[in-house]
Amino acid sequence: MKIPKKYSAILFAFLMSLLMALLMSGVLTAVFSGISHEFFSHWMNGFIHAWPIAFPAVLIIAPIVRKMVVALTF
Repeated sequence: MKIPKKYSAILFAFLMSLLMALLMSGVLTAVFSGISHEFFSHWMNGFIHAWPIAFPAVLIIAPIVRKMVVALTF
């Protein structure tokens, strides 16, 4: 299934926030709680709380970072 290009910024933010929240919640769960039989449930609990923050943050921050990269590169 293809998605129209006009939605590419939203799709980028959706996928970037999904993967980053999943990765970071997993790492932080492992660091602070360790790997145990409850690891997966703790990880998913952390992810469920992190992703709603990550998605709008990427929507807001990505355009700012793109402008900063353009300004800092030649």
